[in-house]
Formats: sequence, structure tokens, C-alpha cells
Amino acid sequence: MKKLGLVVLMEGVQAAAFVTAAGRWDVPWFWAMLGIHAVIVVLMVTTIDPDLLNERLHPGPGAKDPYVRKLLTPLFLVYYVVAGLDIGRFHWSGTVPTPIHLAGLVGYTLGLGLTYWAMRTNRFFSAVVRLQTDRGHRVISTGPYGFVRHPGYTGIVLAVACGAVAMGSWWSLASLVPAVAFLVWRTGMEARFLHEELEGYDAYAGRVRSKLLPGLW
Repeated sequence: MKKLGLVVLMEGVQAAAFVTAAGRWDVPWFWAMLGIHAVIVVLMVTTIDPDLLNERLHPGPGAKDPYVRKLLTPLFLVYYVVAGLDIGRFHWSGTVPTPIHLAGLVGYTLGLGLTYWAMRTNRFFSAVVRLQTDRGHRVISTGPYGFVRHPGYTGIVLAVACGAVAMGSWWSLASLVPAVAFLVWRTGMEARFLHEELEGYDAYAGRVRSKLLPGLW
């Protein structure tokens, strides 16, 4: 029950940010997106390794970026506020065709699905960057880690970008720039840390060259 309570709280905060900014409830594409998000988050908290879930909620010692949640949470809430203002009040983005909404919704689902796959594959998928010696930290190279080194971040970026399209708010894409820039910086920082601290990571990085975008970066 506690896990589901966390999901309800998470979804409620996002809905409150959007609806308050929009000043209306009748925005079906937003609710469709939030419903998909809720389903995948429920899958995450109920099917991943319980030890990993505890690590994500209460990370162990040695975090190199303990401030990450405090920074990212308001950045992503701005995303919903801008989308709400755009769609509900000012209509900056105009009318978006239904096929575009649907394409965005598909991309959003695929992005969240990739992050979920990464979390199911990697039992060291912590919310912070740290060497998890207390949990037997080792290199994971299976699943999505076979073609990109940070698939969780790839999935998040894909999801939020496509989520803006699904909602029909081009302006909310612009609001994502700080959050995405931070994730790109964190990817580089985490890669350097793992090169220095995690045994076997150099060899893995030599085999899997892409950090976020297969074949590009």
C-alpha cells in the first residue's frame, strides 16, 4: 500500500501542476499521458527488485550528486505548468492534429518503457551516482545496456520530449532545455565516475561506445 501511495502522490502532484496552470480539466491528451505514466510507474514499484526500490527511495552512502532530485523535480514541474498555460489558457501552440498527438503518445510510452526495461535489467539503477559496494556493484551489459550505456536517461529524454508532443504543447519542449541539459551533464559525470571507480567499466565502454544516442553520442 505504501508503494501505491507514493504513485498516487506522484501522479497527483503532476496533475495538480497541470490543471492549476490550465484552469480546466477537459484535456484528454494530458490524462491519456498521465494514465500511461501511472501504469508504468506502478509496474516499476511492484516488479523491480525490492532492494533496488529501497536504494532508489533511500540511497546508500557516498552519493556524488545528492541534490539531483531537489533540482530535477521543480524543473519537470515547470514542464507541466508551461504545458497547462499553453493548452488551457493561452493556446500558444494552436491546434495540433490528432495523428501528431498519437505519435507523441507512442513515443512517450516507448521512452518510459525503455527506462523501465533499464531498471528491470540493472539492479544498481540508483537515484544517485555512487559506487554501491554495499550492494555488490558490478557492470551490467545485458538488455538495453548492450547498445547504449545510459538507457534510463535516454528513455527519460525521449519520454518528456514526446510527452510535450502528445499533450500538444510545443512551448513545453522549450521548458525542458534546463532539465535535459542537466541530464546530459549528469551522464558525462556518471560516465567519468564509473570509469574511475567501477571495475570492468573501461572494457564495457570500449565495447558499447554510445552514452545516450546509439551511433551518435
